[in-house]
Amino acid sequence: MAERISIEEYGNLKGLELEPSPWLEITQDRVNQFADATNDHQFIHVDPVRASQTPFGGTIAHGYLTLSLLSDMITSSLPLPDGLVMGINYGSDKVRYLAPVRVGQRIRAKMKIAGIDEKRPGQWLVKTAVTVEIDGESTPALIAEILSMFVVGPQEQEEQE
Repeated sequence: MAERISIEEYGNLKGLELEPSPWLEITQDRVNQFADATNDHQFIHVDPVRASQTPFGGTIAHGYLTLSLLSDMITSSLPLPDGLVMGINYGSDKVRYLAPVRVGQRIRAKMKIAGIDEKRPGQWLVKTAVTVEIDGESTPALIAEILSMFVVGPQEQEEQE
């Protein structure tokens, strides 16, 4: 679970390298569910027999599946401000797919806070530079700059008994 820090410290996180996210295995079931959710049933994702005849040697994850998993991977390591009300996916400044993720492989995110700004009182825009590694591979699956908006509310007073 991500560390919570005071709002006073939050603005000073630029340049912080985060702990890598836990490894996550990409299963055929996850790929099939993503294909169903997005109507992208291209055979290289969902047909192991046909995909085995391609240069990939088997089925691969959708690039957008790998990208969508960043939401969880980032929040597993990114410090969060005390008083957090909600986090919002705010977009990306850069995404590049560098290598396919084969079904059965494990991925994880290595991250660095590239920018952090209080856009309005209580609204923090965080840019995270992310590299998604593939276990045992030298080329990452993707690199991206992901934007997140964290909304912080007033600190709650302790409940009285």
